[in-house]
Amino acid sequence: MTRPSAPTKNKGPGMEQRPGFVLRERRRGLFRCGATSALHCEDIPLAKLAERYGTPLYVYSATAILERLAAFEHAFDRVPHTICYSVKANSNINILRLLAREGCGFDVVSGGELERVLVADRHAAGKIVFSGVGKSREEMTAALKAGILLFNVESESELWALAECAIRSRREARIALRVNPDVAAETHPYISTGLRKHKFGVPIRSARELYAKASAARYLKVSGVSVHIGSQITEVAPFAEAVDRVAALVRELRADGHRIDYVDTGGGLGIDYQEPAPDFSDCVARYARAVTNPLRGLKVHLLLEPGRAIVGPAGALLTSVIYRKENGGKHFLVVDAAMNDLIRPALYGAYHEIVPVVRAKNSTAKKETVDVVGPVCESGDFFARDRELPRVEEGDLLAILDTGAYGMALASNYNTRPRPAEILVRGKSAKVIRRREKARELYSPEL
Repeated sequence: MTRPSAPTKNKGPGMEQRPGFVLRERRRGLFRCGATSALHCEDIPLAKLAERYGTPLYVYSATAILERLAAFEHAFDRVPHTICYSVKANSNINILRLLAREGCGFDVVSGGELERVLVADRHAAGKIVFSGVGKSREEMTAALKAGILLFNVESESELWALAECAIRSRREARIALRVNPDVAAETHPYISTGLRKHKFGVPIRSARELYAKASAARYLKVSGVSVHIGSQITEVAPFAEAVDRVAALVRELRADGHRIDYVDTGGGLGIDYQEPAPDFSDCVARYARAVTNPLRGLKVHLLLEPGRAIVGPAGALLTSVIYRKENGGKHFLVVDAAMNDLIRPALYGAYHEIVPVVRAKNSTAKKETVDVVGPVCESGDFFARDRELPRVEEGDLLAILDTGAYGMALASNYNTRPRPAEILVRGKSAKVIRRREKARELYSPEL
């Protein structure tokens, strides 16, 4: 398998803002002299991309994505493992193809995601795990025909539905039960999944009984144990606690006569949305130790499902300031992006750093406290409230950072707003990986 190169520190002039996004001052042959500096994605000024493709606009750094994948590969290189990128974080086919070329596997949670992966790489099926609490029979049958690596089964009812599909298809289904270890994780309640009150998985105490039933079913092959305790978790202790409980279960299952080849530890490693991590490789190394130490001596193949940690900081959403507005002393920047383009602030109260694309070099430049809001007819349509930002004017560009994950993936057409274009940058090259929608495309199925 081709491995991406080891992560490197940005060597270009200027200050690192996020992986792949760099604030650069004048560089010979490219930039005018003057009292400004400009935000780049790799070697391309973001202002140039906005001018060419319009705003709102999603921009991704291919190099940042590959370097973060490489950090995972390096951290786990001493144990048998497969990185199964979590497709729901960003499902653009071109990003899936970029990862597939590096030997990456995939974690899917729907038949649509399965189809996307197979379009990106028809040979990827053997590295796909299928998760999710509500797999339909049609989806399971499609996955069986594709020959995926593993089904992460989340209930007894699903187990028997899969057994029926396997019998009808006459194809073996390798399974792992997703167990719920009842481990609390400090994250938003909407993306916490490891407690008994959540809809995910089966109680770990009930797992042995269900594994015994599964082992007697024709065409089902017990192959592993799966766990996932949530998303955007920034401390490693909950991962270690969950995997420790899984390791104990693996020993019990093997004592019961089951062959357990895989342990799927899920994803969930978070990123810092307010300050970039000083060294992502160190963060992943700590995570790797937390996950692998409890499994020492078990000789299992480890499956990992990172999503946000790989693509989150590699993306930015560019938006133009339409209007400056004041209401009774409250200041607003009305921009052309909206909650339909990036719903995380409205849905989770999530923080995203917002920076001017072109900045004054003078560190004493005037600042102001503003709400950054969009044009959608909802009070919840905001990206920041009471945020201190350098003063910008109507027509200026802003970059909303760390939007590579759960940005475009959660975008909608609310208010009949076409979704943005997406651009993938690699060095000096920029590729349109999704064209901007047109309004007619949104209502034409209704005509």
